[in-house]
Amino acid sequence: MTNIQFYSGSINAGDCISSAWNMVKQDYWLYFGITIVSILMIACIPCANFFIAGPIAVGVYYVFLRAMSGEQVEFGMMFKGFERFVPAMIVGLVQSLPGIIWTIIDYGVNITRLLALRGNRGMGDFYQSREAAFAGLSGLYLAFAFLFMVVSIVWGITFFFAIPLLAEHDLTPVEALKLSAKAAWSNAGGLIVLMIMYIPIVVLSILALCVGVFFVVPILYAANAFAYRQVFPLIHQQFSMTPPPPTAYGGGYGQQQ
Repeated sequence: MTNIQFYSGSINAGDCISSAWNMVKQDYWLYFGITIVSILMIACIPCANFFIAGPIAVGVYYVFLRAMSGEQVEFGMMFKGFERFVPAMIVGLVQSLPGIIWTIIDYGVNITRLLALRGNRGMGDFYQSREAAFAGLSGLYLAFAFLFMVVSIVWGITFFFAIPLLAEHDLTPVEALKLSAKAAWSNAGGLIVLMIMYIPIVVLSILALCVGVFFVVPILYAANAFAYRQVFPLIHQQFSMTPPPPTAYGGGYGQQQ
């Protein structure tokens, strides 16, 4: 695997968001169009969406990372991820695995509940106890849903950097996933703070007639890209093998490796 260096404890969540806004506002509608088209492509292609989500995300990060480097970006760059379709698809499927499993479980529970209710209709008191038992199972289902949410958050942190790594480096899926896990858990505190800071932004955007969330998606993507860059500094190999400090990309603390 390529010797890709990363910093530990280097994510400054506040700087990620402010730097993202400062970059996105310079050409907001371009970034808005790229992120909205990516969302529509995933949402409007059922079943296949799990397979194309990875390549689409790679393309979006490709745009943001090059914009951060001062390069000229254009709309068509968002399809760059399809040039590495198989690795991006595999990483996307791994990232989406909790969602895939939950979708299967949720469909199974809902179908079972629907069949049970139809079978109980008109059967008298005999089935009332069964309905009470089913209500108890619903409580268990909610507890399991909470546990699954925690697992999904841990999963998301672990592979947070895998997609942007593919957008910038010629890695295999296994290399990208392993490096992401190592770097993410060396920066878990900063990632958690970043995710927490996203909550009020998303909530306020939803309150704006529910469509406001689409207008903050470019900022969230860009903030993720800045978090990635704080951890994986850009190395100009032709000049030096020493990476610049995270402060060059809005970071500030914990620069040990």
